[in-house]
Amino acid sequence: MNEKYIPLYRKYRPQRLEEIVGQEHIKKALANAIAMDRISHAYLFTGPRGTGKTSTARIFAKSLNCKEGPTINPCGKCENCIDITNSVPLDVIEIDAASNRKVEDAQNILEKVMYAPVNSRYKIYIIDEVHMLSTTAFNALLKTLEEPPKNVIFILATTDVQKVLDTIKSRCQRFDFKRITTEDIVKHLRFISENENINITDDALYTIAKNSAGGMRDSIALLDQLSLLSGETAITTDDINNLLGRLSFDTLHSLASSIISSKPQEAIESLERIYNSGNEPVQILTNLMDYLKNLLIVKNCKPEIVFELTQLNEAQIKELQNLAKNIETHQILFLIDKTADYIKDVKATNNPRLWLEVSIIDLANLTENTTLIELQNRLSRLEGGMPVQSSTPVYKPQVVPPKVMAKPIQKETKSESEIIQQKEIHKPEPEPEKVQTSQQESEKSSDDFAPMPKSKSIPADDMGVLWGQLLENITSPPTRALLKQWANPVKISPEETVLTMKNEIFLGQIQSGSKKDALVHAVDTLFSQNNSNVIIRLPQPDDIQVKPTPRQLTPAPKPHIPTPAQQEEVSEEELEVIKEEEKPTVSEERKLQKTGHSDMVNMVVDLFDGKIID
Repeated sequence: MNEKYIPLYRKYRPQRLEEIVGQEHIKKALANAIAMDRISHAYLFTGPRGTGKTSTARIFAKSLNCKEGPTINPCGKCENCIDITNSVPLDVIEIDAASNRKVEDAQNILEKVMYAPVNSRYKIYIIDEVHMLSTTAFNALLKTLEEPPKNVIFILATTDVQKVLDTIKSRCQRFDFKRITTEDIVKHLRFISENENINITDDALYTIAKNSAGGMRDSIALLDQLSLLSGETAITTDDINNLLGRLSFDTLHSLASSIISSKPQEAIESLERIYNSGNEPVQILTNLMDYLKNLLIVKNCKPEIVFELTQLNEAQIKELQNLAKNIETHQILFLIDKTADYIKDVKATNNPRLWLEVSIIDLANLTENTTLIELQNRLSRLEGGMPVQSSTPVYKPQVVPPKVMAKPIQKETKSESEIIQQKEIHKPEPEPEKVQTSQQESEKSSDDFAPMPKSKSIPADDMGVLWGQLLENITSPPTRALLKQWANPVKISPEETVLTMKNEIFLGQIQSGSKKDALVHAVDTLFSQNNSNVIIRLPQPDDIQVKPTPRQLTPAPKPHIPTPAQQEEVSEEELEVIKEEEKPTVSEERKLQKTGHSDMVNMVVDLFDGKIID
């Protein structure tokens, strides 16, 4: 083992504030604090890993304890600077809170805080990953952080500031470290590569920077690993993908093209080659989702920022632009969402290859899946009453009552007028003139089949027929009797049925509950539909009074008073209505009395409006 070898991330650790990559706002604030001699007793450095928190804390400690300081530019040659550089200082104590999180460790720190620094200006405690301390350890440090002894400074560093107690944060000056930009990481990696004679391409450096997620330490560590491949041939992006187990752009482009083109056979063949190369299912789907993300950016962003967001070269961006012409944005989002779901399934299953193949086949059926989504959206718009654009007209079927009624024909007799009803199916053969008339009427009625027809007004006689049919469809005798005596139809149509109630008490009873359900069911039966729109209100001056017209001369069944065992409750008012319905009318009494007598006797009774007394 070569004892002189030092990893690159340690070898190129910054030693001055100006050497820190990025974090310009923090460097300026700390430099001004040193120059103006306004040093706080506690600092809190927070931010993602590898952004320079611990390095900044060491540089700040070196600037404060340098023999020539406090100074912005420590000499790096005095005893204190050299000890801090070598991580063996006496007065700068670094503590890992992850392994020293107990209250006893905090009490040990408090015991040593009271001692003065040995050979430095300040005694500085750098507590890394401070969020790992327990609550009791935080409380032990709380009083000391509020009023520490003279010449004692605490620098707390953490990657999860949300777990730090608010009472601790309020006693510290907080500095938030941001992720380092890709450009800054690439520039620093190029500087290290030239100093270390590492032959690597710019595309490879951008791939390293992109893979590090804004962390400089991870980028330098990956470059150090890739330096082993350096030689006459420059290190490329494919070398990085092979080292990290990532898929190359060409491989992902071939797989994604098959999926977008809805070719499951080609997609499975590409997947087989990728899987046999040793790639894990989760890694395959993760790389595919990253490729789709780049495709989404190319589809929706300007070319000026595409390169910065995707970190791809011009040739790769051009291929994505050509592929983006064959797919819509919502389809890309659909693929990304489905891929994310399948990543969770693959992680949770015991047979990841099975789910990997299922996911690729499912994604390859993009056209069918997208069609289902469009149908769901159209259905939602239809249910919401919104207009739906369609290439073909939508026709609404004509609503015909379940029982076809013929127009009554009056026939004069010697005694009275009789109404004879004839159904259309029993009509005799029409005459030629009537055939021509019926054809004209059929042509006229064909206009009613135009898209979305408007409801037409119903004549009074037809309204009476419909009202009679509606009452017959009501299965509850109390409800039927109540409506027959107190209700009046204003409009009866498949689109809307409007009834008025003469009594406000009955109006409240019929507007809800089982009576309303029975009425809606009767309208549904009348027009052969579901969930009919039924409105019940009080009468208005312009309402027309309509009486129910029976369909035939057969007597209606005699209503009966329901027993308490029946489901529907009957009020006292309804009982009175039913009793009134049961009483025979005057004409019915006369008809019963005339039965069994001669025609002469019956004529005399009718003439003098009398009755027969036995």
